[in-house]
Amino acid sequence: MVKKAAKKIKFVLAFLSLIFISNCANQLPPGGGEEDTTPPEIISVYPKDGQVNFNDDHFKLRFSEYVDKRSFREAIFISPTVEGELEISWTGRTVTVTFPEGLRDNYTYVVTIGTDVVDLNNRNRMAQSFTILFATGDKIDTRSISGTVFDKEADGVLIFAYRIVDDTTDYLKQKPDYVSQVGKNGNFMLNGLAEDNFRIFAIKDQLRDMLFQAESDKIGIPFADISLKDEDSSFTGLNYFLMSADTTKPRLVSAVMTDRNHVLITTSKPVDSSIISANNFSIIDSTENIEYSIIYAFKGNTKPEELVVVTDQSFSGQNEMYLRADRLVDEAGNTYTDDYSNLTVSDREDTSAAKIFNNFPLDLRRVDFKEPSVLFYFDDAFNTTELKTAITFTDTLGNNVPFNLFFPDDATVQLKPVSNLQTEKDYLINFDLSKFKDAAGNFTDTTITQRMRTISGLEFTGASGQVVADSLNNFLLVLTSIDKAGIFYQAKPNSKSEFNFERVESGKYMLWGYYDNNTNEKYDYGYPSPLKYSERFFVYKDTLELRPRWSITDLRFDAK
Repeated sequence: MVKKAAKKIKFVLAFLSLIFISNCANQLPPGGGEEDTTPPEIISVYPKDGQVNFNDDHFKLRFSEYVDKRSFREAIFISPTVEGELEISWTGRTVTVTFPEGLRDNYTYVVTIGTDVVDLNNRNRMAQSFTILFATGDKIDTRSISGTVFDKEADGVLIFAYRIVDDTTDYLKQKPDYVSQVGKNGNFMLNGLAEDNFRIFAIKDQLRDMLFQAESDKIGIPFADISLKDEDSSFTGLNYFLMSADTTKPRLVSAVMTDRNHVLITTSKPVDSSIISANNFSIIDSTENIEYSIIYAFKGNTKPEELVVVTDQSFSGQNEMYLRADRLVDEAGNTYTDDYSNLTVSDREDTSAAKIFNNFPLDLRRVDFKEPSVLFYFDDAFNTTELKTAITFTDTLGNNVPFNLFFPDDATVQLKPVSNLQTEKDYLINFDLSKFKDAAGNFTDTTITQRMRTISGLEFTGASGQVVADSLNNFLLVLTSIDKAGIFYQAKPNSKSEFNFERVESGKYMLWGYYDNNTNEKYDYGYPSPLKYSERFFVYKDTLELRPRWSITDLRFDAK
């Protein structure tokens, strides 16, 4: 009997274990089948959208599937801001969010659930932000502002809206009055706004602290403040480009002699090419109280934060040596003057001659015949006084082609023919490297030939049409390549509002236009502090796919 009872108990325990395992397994997503790509959705809410005289202390949301709780907490935005820390509780797929200190009387509240919410099954993000409005008074504020953020990383950017009190407040140092989030398509909407004036920024808030941090956050600056003073008024077309507003000035990090002639300089961030010149740097022997000039400076084949200067002096490794920079300027214009770094001295002999390591255009078989320009980058600097006779430019029959030489830095040669070249024709550029002598006197006793070929011109495409705008004063249109970084074209509309882009490389383009207020033919992104507004811009609704030999005509560009 005891054995039978024991067997019966074991059977029951095994059965219960199977039930337990089965229940546990049901909490996991099913295996196999097609991958879940469906984003989570909010399928019911409390209170209902547009509720007035709301006097409760919480709201509820129900999702279409289980979502990650942490992602939900980080995706809640409530405008105007509420006091205290929100209390969040879950029952299955339903979440209750409680306001710890209640809500203000006679206010319209906007609750936005951003696209950072992801499901548990496959980390799918919400396709677009979700918004509900309710009022603690007897009416809903219905004013709105909408626009678009144009950036490859626009998804998840936050829109910070501030009610303007005065022009002296630095609003970016405080949390916004209203918040919204940009969707996958770059669009945003601020709803439930009160009758007021607003200053609105687009912020890539990396820390999610609802504050702008210039060192880490990208920002979009508005072209103007927005006034919503009329009943049921709205504003559309508030567009942004994001920029880095890093105000950190570049500094010297190190200066190391790689041999007795070359000093490799490392800076804290990439510097603007305009400061890479010999007269911007010097070497100081503080022991002997002597300052030595630099003879060459160049970028060369170095990392983004590096450059090279060249000296023809010899230094004692026993003395206290420094490298001095008169100015350091980064690509954003931040400037540091009179900077110093300890110099590590070397007496190693330089035995390498200068050689070409790159050229532009990268493909010398596709050089434009009209106003051509070719750059050759060397890995060392050289004396340029004899280079006019060291370079010849001919066609394949040996006929000389007149050209001019320029030197962007002491290791770069720019060759520009005096007149346009012939189409679909081969040309030869010969370098007598025996005349490319570096500071140590090194050279290569040889001649090298770079072969290049011009294009036919039939590869080009174009786009034309008409601008519809209230004013064309200082208005510029821009074609920006989507496929190739750095490729863009600008055009000014004529007196009949017509524009025409010619000799455009084929590819996909964004067509946009802006009011060039400072007439420098360069888009001004503005600046956060002290506030400088951006230049207003407009974007054509569709991507232009420009094919070779086939221009797009009759475009209508709306700039209203």
